[in-house]
Amino acid sequence: MYSIKQIRNFEEAKQEMLAIDVDGGGIPIMAPKSVFKVIKITDVNRVAATVIKQEMLSIGGDVAVAKGTINAAIDKTDVLIFGTVALIREFIHKISLQPFGLKKIAKDLDILLTNYHKKLESWELGKYSAKKYNLNFDRPLIMGIVNVTPDSFFDGSKYASTDAAVKHAKELVKQGTHILDIGGESSRPGSESVSAQKELSRVLPVVKKLIADKTINIPISIDTYKPEVAEACLKAGAHIINDISGFKNPKMISVCKRYGAGVIAMHMQGNPKSMQQNPSYDDVVREVFEYLEDTIVNARNLGIKNIAVDPGIGFGKSLEHNLLLLKNLAEFKSLGCPILIGVSRKSFIGKISNVEVDKRLPGTIAANSYALLNGTNILRVHDVEETKLAAEVIEAIRKA
Repeated sequence: MYSIKQIRNFEEAKQEMLAIDVDGGGIPIMAPKSVFKVIKITDVNRVAATVIKQEMLSIGGDVAVAKGTINAAIDKTDVLIFGTVALIREFIHKISLQPFGLKKIAKDLDILLTNYHKKLESWELGKYSAKKYNLNFDRPLIMGIVNVTPDSFFDGSKYASTDAAVKHAKELVKQGTHILDIGGESSRPGSESVSAQKELSRVLPVVKKLIADKTINIPISIDTYKPEVAEACLKAGAHIINDISGFKNPKMISVCKRYGAGVIAMHMQGNPKSMQQNPSYDDVVREVFEYLEDTIVNARNLGIKNIAVDPGIGFGKSLEHNLLLLKNLAEFKSLGCPILIGVSRKSFIGKISNVEVDKRLPGTIAANSYALLNGTNILRVHDVEETKLAAEVIEAIRKA
């Protein structure tokens, strides 16, 4: 029998070698030789790109550059590097000794590869909360949505009262959610913003009741972009701030640092009221990636340790933009942070399948399953029980 094996990471390489009884000492040496990567670098000057191609060819890899690079017809080019992880590591060492800006490229490539393959650190949450948690990312995490609003695109006003929201949160916990995400302002396309006072009047009573409830033993996230709301909820015992504005307000970073909160930074073009009015990008994947990369650097420089990223499906994106982001999710692993995806019953699923919001659960599960297979760590959903069952099957297949 002959077969072509699909090996996507070091763990899969290890399992294949163990299956044929390879000596354990050789596995760490051979695993990087079995995982093939294509790395793209943008806007490389012509001289540096020429050296990159020569050096990679010299050790058995290859590099693609724009026509006109070798004969000096252009000044800059994007570069595609092809090789195994082991080969690329050798290449990084070689160019780290070169001029023409190659030392920085080597350093950036080293960080990129390390982030892509590293095990994510767990989050210690609740520094000033009555309930403390260690959030581990060695399995898919489900974030259950609790909308304490009168105008949610899916829930409507079903959970707008404190008692209804608390009851719904407890039901999501029974269904197996790992995180509760409490929101007091709708961010559906076209929605109007509300004052911090109004938002707090909706979410703070819910947070206080959930923290006081001994049956609730999972972290609580607050879906807000207002520092005043974040601070009041963290002071009441919440653990995570989920900011759709991507922490553009520096006061939000300050609040999160003060309370040791985990943070989730999302990308959004525009604001909820106008974001779906002709969203436009030259390269949506690149632009969202660079925005989130800058956000991570800024947050860490200001003392934030626990940060996850969300490419913002449906927030200032067309159908094609959403599909491209989902298709290329694996690229975001090189940011070195947990990835959150929120596709639950969103309009892009309705556009694909021509169905209304109440018929979008199958499409949601399909998109979430694809996301899990491409590096997503947290799924933000309305339908916890069904999503958790699907995620368990995906994880069982991955670990088989």
